[in-house]
Amino acid sequence: MTQPFGSYQNEIYLAGLGGVVPSLPFAHEELESRARAALAPPVWSYVAGGAGDERTQRANVAAFERWGLYPRMFVGAAERDLSTELFGMTLPSPLFMAPIGVIGLCAQDGHGDLATARAAARTGVPMVASTLSADPMEEVAAEFGATPGFFQLYTPTDRELAESLVGRAEKAGFKAIVVTLDTWVTGWRPRDLSTANFPQLRGHCLANYTGDPVFRASLDRTPEEDPGAAVLRWTQVFGAPLTWDDLPWLRSLTALPLIVKGLCHPEDVRRARDRGADGIYCSNHGGRQANGGLPALDVLPEVVAAAQGLPVLFDSGVRSGADVVKAIALGATAVGIGRPYAYGLAVGGADGIVHVLRSMLAEADLLMAVDGYPRLADLTPDALRRVG
Repeated sequence: MTQPFGSYQNEIYLAGLGGVVPSLPFAHEELESRARAALAPPVWSYVAGGAGDERTQRANVAAFERWGLYPRMFVGAAERDLSTELFGMTLPSPLFMAPIGVIGLCAQDGHGDLATARAAARTGVPMVASTLSADPMEEVAAEFGATPGFFQLYTPTDRELAESLVGRAEKAGFKAIVVTLDTWVTGWRPRDLSTANFPQLRGHCLANYTGDPVFRASLDRTPEEDPGAAVLRWTQVFGAPLTWDDLPWLRSLTALPLIVKGLCHPEDVRRARDRGADGIYCSNHGGRQANGGLPALDVLPEVVAAAQGLPVLFDSGVRSGADVVKAIALGATAVGIGRPYAYGLAVGGADGIVHVLRSMLAEADLLMAVDGYPRLADLTPDALRRVG
């Protein structure tokens, strides 16, 4: 039998008997502070910042504070099962790593995509690999081991390039395609504007484009010979403002499960379900793309109801294992984290990501033990109560 996730605390306490004190922080605030010190200021601003005055970003986090979990006693939750079913796969937990387009830059060696994939292999926590990557998707997928990985698509305006990216992802072994809908244009981000920094315009994290045969064929000279021309071409093809008429075409590109990311309105969920989406991804991009919106957690119950049984992935504002538990209770099938694992990478490389993932899972597992919820199925909306 595998050890419960909560056993991570036993490892730490036992190591402490030998004088070993953890070198990586447990509190999100300390992790964030140390990541800020470790990252170059422009990279820090890009990762930590959000849209506008970042009110939506803060609201995402605060939304979790409005829910409390009822403790249930005499349950005897000595063993917990955090496994979940997703597209025919049994995952050891509901946690996954959301796509981050500059995760490559968060590693000291500039290969954060590979480090994240290695952390996925070590923990069983899937990675959603971004189209914007410092390393080609094929090399990222090769590091997953037995852990499934998903490929996130920023749909380009060039349909032939879109088909090439999706085909490469399928051939590389990714298990689903996640189409992000809210980032065909960049939101208003004052932190990035104040540093005049947009990483991709500087040629960063474009490996999936510069190595793609369709993209390369559209250039007069190779990206190696003329990097500036490659960046210019990227600006021309990056984002397509998709409409509902495009969804059947996207569905036709692959036999893999198709997940649509950024849906927060129940009517959009119903239309996506009816037009062939296999999964719904409830997210407001962590507050990075649009300010003044609703916290993603607040719309999650409506999204789940409209999905009518389709799996619902969720992210935005998740900072702890307790947050993971609450999102599951509100109907999420799987829960994604973004900034916390980026900060872990900045502070400790792949080991830092593993620490963040294991800490979140340990907290979730122990919370379910103490409060009497042995299985994810026991976490229903009735397990929560509004507070404050």
